Amino acid sequence: MTVLTLLVKAFNLRQLKQVDEGLRAEFENLDLDFKLLGAPVNKWVQVSLSGEDEVIATNYINNEIGTCPISIKKVEEDSILKGYVTKIDSEEDNLVVDVGIFEPTVIQATIPSTILGTELVNGKQLGLNQICKTFGLQRNSPLSIKIIGSSLEENYLKAELSAAQVDKTRSWKDSLLDRLIVLGATRQELESVLERTRLNRDIIDVERLGFFEYALTCKLGTDATGVIPRIGRYMRNAQFAVFNSKNLYELIGKMPFSL
Repeated sequence: MTVLTLLVKAFNLRQLKQVDEGLRAEFENLDLDFKLLGAPVNKWVQVSLSGEDEVIATNYINNEIGTCPISIKKVEEDSILKGYVTKIDSEEDNLVVDVGIFEPTVIQATIPSTILGTELVNGKQLGLNQICKTFGLQRNSPLSIKIIGSSLEENYLKAELSAAQVDKTRSWKDSLLDRLIVLGATRQELESVLERTRLNRDIIDVERLGFFEYALTCKLGTDATGVIPRIGRYMRNAQFAVFNSKNLYELIGKMPFSL
């Protein structure tokens, strides 16, 4: 039997059921005993797999969803990890990210605001809260990070954003299009609401960021902030954040042309 901790956080029974149903649909033709074990540690979803096709199912999860490292002993300097923001710590001036380490104890990575500023705003002196608001970062936002310092004795992880995460942010900025980040919804729920509200005319792409996390790319001229009340009434359990490339250019540099 194989027990895996997925790179998925489920915050309620509805989300656990959605994970269970989604994976069972993927594995329906396999010789596999699949069990959802719940989310026992910090909401990370765990599953067990056994049977003749156990290796196939394990490979699918590793490639399509990802798994947590679980132990700090498996994490080395320069490791690229995925996780979720758990705290915007203004007091310590750090962004705190849970990357699924809970052996021998729960350890979360910290990204100092000075590093965020260097990576995201060309070193411009901005406060942690302003950086996070500008880039649509909030509690439960998915992130890809790179470990740049660790201590097994002190249970300590220091990190920066991964190159892939920074590149994604740059591409979003350069597109000059707003993005509405939706946390806590499935793609099916989003597409249903967009069709119901007829916003599918204004949303040109639905980008998957995680199992329950998506970025909606607005067409040129559509304001992401204005979309929130239109879909929020149908998605009361979701969280929303806005990435506004125009505001970002005004904050850290000139736009290539005027909108």
